[in-house]
Amino acid sequence: MDMRTIEIKENDGGQRLDKFLSKRFKTMPKSLLYKYIRTKYIKLNGKKCDKADFIKAGDVLTLYIKDEFFEENPEKNYEFLKAPDKLSVIYEDENILLLDKKPGVIVHQDKSYHFDSLVMRVQHYLYNKGEYNPERENSFSPALVNRIDRNTGGIVIAAKNSESLRVLNEKMRTREIEKYYLALLCGKPKRESGILIDYLIKNNSKNTVRIYNKPVDGSKKIITEYKILESDGRTSLAEIHLHTGRTHQIRAHMAYIGHPLVGDSKYGKGKKNFINSGKYQALYAYKLAFNFKSDAGRLNYLNGREYKIENVKFNR
Repeated sequence: MDMRTIEIKENDGGQRLDKFLSKRFKTMPKSLLYKYIRTKYIKLNGKKCDKADFIKAGDVLTLYIKDEFFEENPEKNYEFLKAPDKLSVIYEDENILLLDKKPGVIVHQDKSYHFDSLVMRVQHYLYNKGEYNPERENSFSPALVNRIDRNTGGIVIAAKNSESLRVLNEKMRTREIEKYYLALLCGKPKRESGILIDYLIKNNSKNTVRIYNKPVDGSKKIITEYKILESDGRTSLAEIHLHTGRTHQIRAHMAYIGHPLVGDSKYGKGKKNFINSGKYQALYAYKLAFNFKSDAGRLNYLNGREYKIENVKFNR
C-alpha cells in the first residue's frame, strides 16, 4: 500500500473525522477504519488523530491504507444522471434552491424508485450547470433540508454546500424556518381559526398515527394552528401553521376534529372526501418564512424573507 494524501476542502470541514472517512470510503468496514486511525495508518496534519477529531478546510490527511479503497468508477456512471434534471425552481442563489415539489414525486429514493427522486433531480440539475461535480468532492453532495410526503406537494429546500446544509438543518430543528400549508377540508370547522393542542402516537409498522386529547405512554405533544380562508360549507380552504412537526400531523389532526382533508384515503372517513378530489390529498406546503433568532453564517441574508407558491389549486 502506498502513501496517499487527501486535502480537506470547504465542503468537508466542520465534521468528525470518522464521519468524513465513512463517506469518503464507503466500502471500508467501520472496524478497519477505526483500526487504521488507532494504529496511525491515518494521520491528521502529520500527527496521530482520534476518530472524534473535527476536521477543517486546509487540513491534510495522510493515509497508508489498501489501494482498493481508493478505486474510483472510471465510467462516471453516476446514479443521479438517470433521474430527470427538470425542476420547478421558486428561488435559487449560490447556496440554496427552493423547489416546488409536485405530488407524486418522492424526495429520497427507495426500493421502488431506486434512482428517480427529488434529491437525485437536484444533483443532476446542478451537475448540468457545472455547480456539482462528484470528482471534486470528497464527502459532500447536494442535499435536501426538509422532506414532504410523496403524495403532498410544496416547497422543499436544497443546500448546494455543506455550510448551508448545516445551518439550515439547525434552523429547521430549532423551528427558525416557519412552514405554512394550504389544506382543503371536508365541511367547515365551527371556529374560523384556532390552535389545536393534542397528543400523537405513531404506529411504525402501519405508518399511521393516532391522536389523543391527553398525554398517553409514548405520545408526543402536537400543536396545529389553522385559519379558514374561504368555505362553501361543503369544503373549506384553510391555511395551517405547524408549531410542531410530527408525521402526518396535519392530516391526522384535522381528521381528529372531524374535518379530514379532501382526498385523504388514510385518515378520511367514507366516500364524501373523494368527490372530485383528484389523485392526492388536498395538502400543499405553500409558504416558507425565514425567521432566524441567531447567527446563520453565510445565510444571514435570508433572514426575514418569505417565499410562497402562488395559485395552488385543489379540486373541490
